Amino acid sequence: MPKKSWLSLLGGNLQTDTIIAPATPPGSGGLAVIRLSGPRAESTLLDLFRPASPRARLLSHHLYLGQLFGSDGRAVDEVMVVIMRAPLSFTREDVVEVHCHGGPAVVHAILDLFMHSGIRMARPGEFTQRAFLNGRLDLSQAEAVADLIHAHSSGAARVALGQLQGKLARVVNDARQQLIEYLSLVEVHIDFSDQDIDLPDFNPLASRVAELVTYLEGLLGSYRAGRMLHEGVRILILGKPNVGKSSLLNALLGEARAIVTEIAGTTRDTIEETLLLQDVPVRLIDTAGIRYTDDPVELEGVRRAKEKVASADLVLLVIDGSKPLDQDDLLALSTCDRDRLLLVVNKSDLSQQLLDDAFQVLEQVSVSARQGLGLDTLQTAIKEKLFAGAVVSSEDVLLYERRHKESLSLAVRSLERFVAGVGERLEAEFLALELREAIASLGEISGDSVTEEVLEQIFSKFCIGK
Repeated sequence: MPKKSWLSLLGGNLQTDTIIAPATPPGSGGLAVIRLSGPRAESTLLDLFRPASPRARLLSHHLYLGQLFGSDGRAVDEVMVVIMRAPLSFTREDVVEVHCHGGPAVVHAILDLFMHSGIRMARPGEFTQRAFLNGRLDLSQAEAVADLIHAHSSGAARVALGQLQGKLARVVNDARQQLIEYLSLVEVHIDFSDQDIDLPDFNPLASRVAELVTYLEGLLGSYRAGRMLHEGVRILILGKPNVGKSSLLNALLGEARAIVTEIAGTTRDTIEETLLLQDVPVRLIDTAGIRYTDDPVELEGVRRAKEKVASADLVLLVIDGSKPLDQDDLLALSTCDRDRLLLVVNKSDLSQQLLDDAFQVLEQVSVSARQGLGLDTLQTAIKEKLFAGAVVSSEDVLLYERRHKESLSLAVRSLERFVAGVGERLEAEFLALELREAIASLGEISGDSVTEEVLEQIFSKFCIGK
C-alpha cells in the first residue's frame, strides 16, 4: 500500500497533529529530553518559554537557555531548547526539543504543560513513523532506528547503523530501478502484442536479470551472519556427565554459576546464561549429562537437552580427554548435527588419551576448564565456526531482519522464473508478471508496497518517544 493511502487510514491526522513524548528513558537522571513534532511545535514553545536573553526570534538549530512557565506564571523548570524547522529535522516537520532536568516530576510537569496547550502524546514509534511517511527514511532505515537503540553489542550496533545509513536501502532501490526499467522494455511488447510483430530476443535482458539474481543471492547469504550479530547465538554445552560441562560454563562466564562436583548427574536441567563472546551476544546453555540411565529425573533432563540441540546455532560437545571414550560419549555425539558441532577436549592439564576415529575427525579444541587453559583459542574457534570463516566488514551490507530475508527471497524466485521463462519463450505478459512481483517484493523492504498490517506491526514495537 502506498504511503499516502496508508496515511489516510491512521486514527490521527499526521499532517495537522503536533505530538510530544520524552525522548529519553523514564527514571531519575541529570537530564531528560522532551521532543515535539508538528506544525504547532514552535508556536506552543514560544507561548511557554522565556529565554534568558530576550530574542526577537529563535534561530533554527541553536540551543537557547531559559525557563518554561505555566499559565499561573510560575516557572516549571530551567531548560535548554532547540528548534529544528522543517524540512531539516528527523521527521521533516517542525521539531522542538526541550532539555530539562531529569526528575520524573519535572518531566511530567513539562509534558502536562504542553498537553494542556493542545499537544497530544505520541504513539509508540510515531516520530520515526513520520520520518518514514515524509520520505526522510525508507522502511528498512526506520526499522534500524529501533534496532540501533536496542543493540546489545558493538557488532549489532554496527549492522543496525549501516542499515540506518541506507546501505540496504540503496541496494534495494537500485535493484528496483533496474527492474522497473526492464519491465518497461517488456511491457512495450505487450502493448503491441495484437500487431504482427515478432517477439524480441529477451536473452540479453535475461542475462542482466541473472546477474542481479547472483548479487541478491549473495546478499541473502549474509543473513546468517547478520542475524547472529543482531540477535545473538545459542550455544549448547553437551556431553556425558562429569566431563566438565559446568566447569566450562563457569570458565566462559568468569564466575561460578553452575554447581561443580565429582558426582555424576549434578546438572539435571538446563542452565542458561548470557555473555558477549568476542563481541557476539551469546546465550550459553549448560545441559544435563547425556547417558544411558533409568533415573526418571535424569531422563527428563536428557530429553530436554536433546530438544535444545535442534534450536542451537552451535553445540560444544565436551569430552574428558584424560579418560577413554565410552558408549555415553557416543550417545552424546549421536544427538548432534556435525555441521554445527565443535568438539571440546577438556582436562588438557592431565595425561591425554587417544581419540576414537569418530571423534578424531571432528573440529576440536583442547582446554582445561578448571585451570582456564585454552579458553581464548576456544572463543576464537567458536566465532570462526559460527561465521564459517567470513570476515564481516563495516562496509558490508548485511541482512538481519527475517522480514527482509523473506521479501528478498520472493524477489529472487520471481526473477529466476523470469529467466527460465525467457528460455522457454513465454509470452511477454507472463514475463512482465514475474518482474512486477519482484518489484513488489523489493518494495516491501523499502516500504513502497507494504501493507497496513506490516507497518502497524513494525511501529508498534517502538518505544514512545522514538
